[in-house]
Amino acid sequence: MYLKEFNAISIKNNSKVKETSLIAAENAIALFVNDAKIASLTATPNMLRELAVGHLICEGMIDDPHDIIGVQNKGLDIYVQTREDPRLERESIAVVSSGAKFTVDCIKNSLHHLGSEVYEKTRGTHSASLVDQDGNLVKKAIDVGRHNTIDKVVGSAILDGISLHNLFLLSTARQSAGMVMKAARAGIPVVVSKAAPISSGIESANKTGVTLVCFAKKDNLSIYSHPDRILVGG
Repeated sequence: MYLKEFNAISIKNNSKVKETSLIAAENAIALFVNDAKIASLTATPNMLRELAVGHLICEGMIDDPHDIIGVQNKGLDIYVQTREDPRLERESIAVVSSGAKFTVDCIKNSLHHLGSEVYEKTRGTHSASLVDQDGNLVKKAIDVGRHNTIDKVVGSAILDGISLHNLFLLSTARQSAGMVMKAARAGIPVVVSKAAPISSGIESANKTGVTLVCFAKKDNLSIYSHPDRILVGG
Protein backbone atom coordinates (compact mmCIF):
# COMPACT_ATOMS: atom_id res chain seq x y z
CA MET A 1 0.00 0.00 0.00
CA TYR A 2 2.89 2.36 0.68
CA LEU A 3 4.77 1.48 -2.51
CA LYS A 4 4.30 1.26 -6.26
CA GLU A 5 6.78 -0.02 -8.84
CA PHE A 6 7.73 2.11 -11.84
CA ASN A 7 10.20 1.58 -14.64
CA ALA A 8 12.97 4.12 -15.04
CA ILE A 9 16.09 4.76 -17.07
CA SER A 10 19.22 5.54 -15.07
CA ILE A 11 22.31 7.14 -16.54
CA LYS A 12 25.35 5.35 -15.16
CA ASN A 13 28.83 5.88 -16.56
CA ASN A 14 27.27 7.65 -19.57
CA SER A 15 25.11 4.60 -20.34
CA LYS A 16 21.36 4.13 -20.09
CA VAL A 17 20.36 1.34 -17.72
CA LYS A 18 16.81 0.10 -17.25
CA GLU A 19 15.73 -0.29 -13.64
CA THR A 20 12.66 -0.67 -11.47
CA SER A 21 12.07 1.92 -8.77
CA LEU A 22 9.91 1.69 -5.67
CA ILE A 23 7.95 4.94 -5.38
CA ALA A 24 5.84 6.20 -2.48
CA ALA A 25 2.13 5.94 -3.27
CA GLU A 26 -0.49 8.64 -2.88
CA ASN A 27 -4.20 8.86 -3.70
CA ALA A 28 -7.04 11.37 -3.55
CA ILE A 29 -9.07 10.78 -0.40
CA ALA A 30 -12.60 12.19 0.06
CA LEU A 31 -13.68 13.08 3.60
CA PHE A 32 -17.40 13.18 4.40
CA VAL A 33 -18.90 14.32 7.71
CA ASN A 34 -22.59 13.59 8.31
CA ASP A 35 -22.80 12.68 4.60
CA ALA A 36 -21.51 16.08 3.42
CA LYS A 37 -18.14 16.21 1.66
CA ILE A 38 -15.92 18.64 3.54
CA ALA A 39 -12.43 17.93 2.22
CA SER A 40 -10.35 16.29 -0.47
CA LEU A 41 -7.03 15.05 0.86
CA THR A 42 -4.01 13.69 -0.97
CA ALA A 43 -2.41 11.00 1.15
CA THR A 44 -0.79 7.60 1.33
CA PRO A 45 -3.77 5.21 1.23
CA ASN A 46 -3.46 3.66 4.68
CA MET A 47 -4.75 4.56 8.17
CA LEU A 48 -7.71 6.32 6.54
CA ARG A 49 -9.94 6.28 9.63
CA GLU A 50 -7.09 7.73 11.65
CA LEU A 51 -6.48 10.36 8.98
CA ALA A 52 -10.10 11.50 9.11
CA VAL A 53 -10.34 11.73 12.88
CA GLY A 54 -6.98 13.44 13.22
CA HIS A 55 -7.79 15.91 10.45
CA LEU A 56 -11.02 16.99 12.14
CA ILE A 57 -9.26 17.55 15.47
CA CYS A 58 -6.00 19.00 14.16
CA GLU A 59 -7.77 21.45 11.86
CA GLY A 60 -10.02 22.68 14.67
CA MET A 61 -13.24 21.46 13.05
CA ILE A 62 -14.14 19.46 16.16
CA ASP A 63 -13.00 20.27 19.69
CA ASP A 64 -14.00 17.14 21.59
CA PRO A 65 -13.13 13.66 20.22
CA HIS A 66 -16.21 12.33 22.02
CA ASP A 67 -18.34 14.22 19.49
CA ILE A 68 -17.23 11.65 16.90
CA ILE A 69 -19.68 8.75 17.02
CA GLY A 70 -18.70 6.71 13.99
CA VAL A 71 -15.96 6.37 11.36
CA GLN A 72 -15.77 4.05 8.37
CA ASN A 73 -14.10 4.05 4.99
CA LYS A 74 -15.53 2.78 1.73
CA GLY A 75 -12.60 2.40 -0.60
CA LEU A 76 -10.85 5.77 -0.59
CA ASP A 77 -13.88 7.63 0.80
CA ILE A 78 -14.03 8.19 4.56
CA TYR A 79 -17.37 8.76 6.33
CA VAL A 80 -17.49 10.29 9.80
CA GLN A 81 -20.59 10.73 11.92
CA THR A 82 -20.54 13.48 14.56
CA ARG A 83 -22.99 14.80 17.13
CA GLU A 84 -22.82 18.25 15.59
CA ASP A 85 -21.70 19.42 12.17
CA PRO A 86 -18.02 20.39 12.01
CA ARG A 87 -16.88 23.98 12.22
CA LEU A 88 -15.52 24.85 8.79
CA GLU A 89 -13.91 28.12 9.90
CA ARG A 90 -10.84 27.49 12.02
CA GLU A 91 -10.46 28.91 15.49
CA SER A 92 -8.01 31.81 15.57
CA ILE A 93 -5.90 30.29 18.36
CA ALA A 94 -5.53 27.21 20.53
CA VAL A 95 -3.62 27.20 23.80
CA VAL A 96 -1.88 24.13 25.25
CA SER A 97 -1.85 23.99 29.05
CA SER A 98 0.11 20.88 29.93
CA GLY A 99 2.56 20.53 32.80
CA ALA A 100 4.35 17.61 31.14
CA LYS A 101 8.14 17.79 31.05
CA PHE A 102 10.62 15.73 29.04
CA THR A 103 14.33 15.19 29.50
CA VAL A 104 16.86 15.94 26.80
CA ASP A 105 18.08 12.34 27.04
CA CYS A 106 14.55 11.03 26.51
CA ILE A 107 14.16 13.12 23.37
CA LYS A 108 17.57 12.27 21.92
CA ASN A 109 17.13 8.57 22.60
CA SER A 110 13.77 8.64 20.79
CA LEU A 111 14.99 10.08 17.51
CA HIS A 112 15.40 6.63 15.97
CA HIS A 113 11.60 6.37 15.91
CA LEU A 114 11.62 8.79 12.97
CA GLY A 115 13.20 6.23 10.66
CA SER A 116 11.21 3.90 8.43
CA GLU A 117 11.89 1.17 5.89
CA VAL A 118 9.53 2.93 3.47
CA TYR A 119 11.64 6.09 3.54
CA GLU A 120 14.83 4.11 3.00
CA LYS A 121 13.29 2.50 -0.08
CA THR A 122 11.67 5.61 -1.59
CA ARG A 123 13.15 8.77 -0.04
CA GLY A 124 9.64 10.13 -0.54
CA THR A 125 7.84 9.95 2.81
CA HIS A 126 7.57 11.75 6.12
CA SER A 127 6.91 10.21 9.51
CA ALA A 128 5.48 11.35 12.84
CA SER A 129 5.58 9.56 16.18
CA LEU A 130 4.03 10.09 19.60
CA VAL A 131 6.39 9.30 22.47
CA ASP A 132 5.79 9.22 26.23
CA GLN A 133 7.87 10.64 29.07
CA ASP A 134 9.86 7.41 29.35
CA GLY A 135 10.79 7.44 25.67
CA ASN A 136 8.36 4.69 24.68
CA LEU A 137 6.85 4.81 21.21
CA VAL A 138 3.07 5.18 21.55
CA LYS A 139 1.98 5.71 17.93
CA LYS A 140 3.63 6.15 14.53
CA ALA A 141 2.43 7.16 11.08
CA ILE A 142 4.06 7.41 7.66
CA ASP A 143 2.75 9.40 4.71
CA VAL A 144 3.86 11.28 1.63
CA GLY A 145 2.42 14.45 3.19
CA ARG A 146 3.99 15.95 6.30
CA HIS A 147 0.66 17.32 7.51
CA ASN A 148 -1.00 13.93 7.02
CA THR A 149 1.48 12.23 9.35
CA ILE A 150 0.29 14.41 12.23
CA ASP A 151 -3.38 13.85 11.40
CA LYS A 152 -2.83 10.09 11.25
CA VAL A 153 -0.80 9.74 14.43
CA VAL A 154 -3.22 11.96 16.38
CA GLY A 155 -6.24 10.14 14.98
CA SER A 156 -4.73 6.79 15.88
CA ALA A 157 -4.22 7.88 19.49
CA ILE A 158 -7.73 9.32 19.75
CA LEU A 159 -9.38 6.19 18.34
CA ASP A 160 -7.55 4.16 21.00
CA GLY A 161 -8.56 6.54 23.79
CA ILE A 162 -4.99 7.73 24.46
CA SER A 163 -4.50 11.16 26.02
CA LEU A 164 -2.11 13.42 24.13
CA HIS A 165 -1.33 15.85 26.96
CA ASN A 166 1.65 13.92 28.33
CA LEU A 167 3.22 12.92 25.01
CA PHE A 168 5.56 14.67 22.62
CA LEU A 169 5.37 14.64 18.85
CA LEU A 170 8.37 13.65 16.75
CA SER A 171 8.38 14.84 13.14
CA THR A 172 10.65 14.59 10.12
CA ALA A 173 9.26 17.82 8.66
CA ARG A 174 9.90 21.55 8.72
CA GLN A 175 7.71 23.23 11.30
CA SER A 176 5.47 25.89 9.81
CA ALA A 177 2.48 27.51 11.51
CA GLY A 178 0.23 24.87 9.96
CA MET A 179 2.21 22.05 11.52
CA VAL A 180 2.48 23.65 14.96
CA MET A 181 -1.21 24.57 15.03
CA LYS A 182 -2.17 20.96 14.37
CA ALA A 183 -0.25 19.90 17.47
CA ALA A 184 -1.71 22.75 19.51
CA ARG A 185 -5.31 21.93 18.58
CA ALA A 186 -4.68 18.31 19.57
CA GLY A 187 -3.28 19.42 22.94
CA ILE A 188 0.26 18.13 22.34
CA PRO A 189 2.70 20.12 24.52
CA VAL A 190 6.01 19.49 22.73
CA VAL A 191 6.94 19.15 19.06
CA VAL A 192 10.38 17.84 18.14
CA SER A 193 11.65 17.87 14.54
CA LYS A 194 14.92 16.88 12.96
CA ALA A 195 14.25 19.61 10.38
CA ALA A 196 14.19 23.41 10.53
CA PRO A 197 11.49 25.70 11.90
CA ILE A 198 9.78 28.34 9.78
CA SER A 199 9.30 31.80 11.29
CA SER A 200 5.53 31.33 11.32
CA GLY A 201 6.00 28.07 13.21
CA ILE A 202 8.03 29.71 15.96
CA GLU A 203 5.51 32.55 16.26
CA SER A 204 2.62 30.08 16.46
CA ALA A 205 4.43 27.98 19.08
CA ASN A 206 4.98 31.03 21.26
CA LYS A 207 1.31 32.03 21.00
CA THR A 208 -0.15 28.56 21.60
CA GLY A 209 2.08 27.38 24.45
CA VAL A 210 3.73 24.64 22.38
CA THR A 211 7.39 23.87 23.08
CA LEU A 212 9.08 23.75 19.68
CA VAL A 213 12.36 21.85 19.31
CA CYS A 214 14.08 21.66 15.92
CA PHE A 215 17.36 20.52 14.38
CA ALA A 216 17.15 17.55 16.73
CA LYS A 217 20.20 15.30 16.61
CA LYS A 218 22.07 13.09 19.04
CA ASP A 219 24.41 15.97 19.89
CA ASN A 220 22.08 18.97 19.60
CA LEU A 221 18.57 20.29 20.26
CA SER A 222 17.49 23.84 19.49
CA ILE A 223 14.51 25.04 21.56
CA TYR A 224 12.56 27.97 20.10
CA SER A 225 9.64 28.37 22.52
CA HIS A 226 8.58 27.51 26.07
CA PRO A 227 11.86 25.82 27.08
CA ASP A 228 10.73 25.02 30.64
CA ARG A 229 9.26 21.71 29.48
CA ILE A 230 12.70 20.41 28.48
CA LEU A 231 14.85 19.17 31.35
CA VAL A 232 18.62 18.86 31.04
CA GLY A 233 20.13 15.69 32.51
CA GLY A 234 18.78 12.43 33.91
